[in-house]
Amino acid sequence: MKKTAIIVCCILFCIESIGQYKIRINIISLPKNFKTDSVFIAGSFNNWNPHHDDDRLSQDSNGNFFLYYPDTSPGFYEFKFTRGSWQKVECKKDGMDIENRTVNIQSDTVLNFSIAAWKDMFMEKPRQHTASKNVHILDTAFYMPQLNRHRRIWIYLPPAYSSSHKKYPVLYMQDGQNLFDEYTAPFGEWGVDKALDTLSKRILNCIVVGIDNGESKRMNEYNPYDYERAGKGEGKEYIDFLVKTLKPFIDKKYRTFSDAPHTFIAGSSMGGLISLYAIAAHPDIFGGAGVFSPALWTAPQMKEELNHNAALIKGKIYFYAGGAESKNMVSDMQNIIDLLRHKSKAKIKVDIHKEGKHNEANWRRQFPEFYKWMVRGL
Repeated sequence: MKKTAIIVCCILFCIESIGQYKIRINIISLPKNFKTDSVFIAGSFNNWNPHHDDDRLSQDSNGNFFLYYPDTSPGFYEFKFTRGSWQKVECKKDGMDIENRTVNIQSDTVLNFSIAAWKDMFMEKPRQHTASKNVHILDTAFYMPQLNRHRRIWIYLPPAYSSSHKKYPVLYMQDGQNLFDEYTAPFGEWGVDKALDTLSKRILNCIVVGIDNGESKRMNEYNPYDYERAGKGEGKEYIDFLVKTLKPFIDKKYRTFSDAPHTFIAGSSMGGLISLYAIAAHPDIFGGAGVFSPALWTAPQMKEELNHNAALIKGKIYFYAGGAESKNMVSDMQNIIDLLRHKSKAKIKVDIHKEGKHNEANWRRQFPEFYKWMVRGL
């Protein structure tokens, strides 16, 4: 009996510890004159908080910075080091921005990093406003009753909107602060307004509604499921906000085609994930989705959701991913594409760039291709 109990305890211990790894992060070099400042790590695991106290590095007896995570789940992570704010984020030695650091955790790991420079070491030109005259702030604090929060909302109106009586399709996009204006985009803007200003001369234009992300709540609002590293998923409530509050407001205030074939949704990373969920959960509302580099690793339940709703999906879905994003980005996305092609009536287009990375520059480059395909035939 005692032997059986010991075996059971061992089994339970193994089950609890499966998939949890010990990670130590060492900073082996960093710029002079900054060795007494606090250093933090900000990434996909902490909502990109640049000064979260749990992610502050410690210093050993020699003054070297390190951080130890005793229980880390396997998977792909992105991150950067900061000195407590995005104005003091790490950069290249010439002051240029660096790509997000990435790591795929599959075992106990020791990671060594060198920090070449900090952004505030360089005298930068003041960031300029770059939004075109067709971009407006609809509201700086639009109320989201489903989440009891307020959010800035942007709107792009086609160049001919004020001089015509036409109705237009509407594209709803996540991460509104990154869509139009370099001034508000910490990692670069998509240039959606510039692309559409140019494309309007030869193809159907549309209204674009940009919803700012919730910064510290981004991973919650853009995930319909609970995720251990971010907490409770609020994606269902967020999409309810779009469907029941924001879309009716837009359709009432502006000249829109309000039916599903003329209503699109798009986003990248977590924004791509919630856009995919939206067209699966509300195929009667959204007739098209732009799914850029979807963060499927945060939502393994998505496959089951799509498997359940696939037969109802008949719109257009554009998928993009880069081969240099993460080990499983393309394969995870391809599994979803295969399922939809097999079980849904959706029209699907896939673009995979072998050298593409997980950043705004790549999504900006790809946006016109997505848009031209999405409105073709309308």
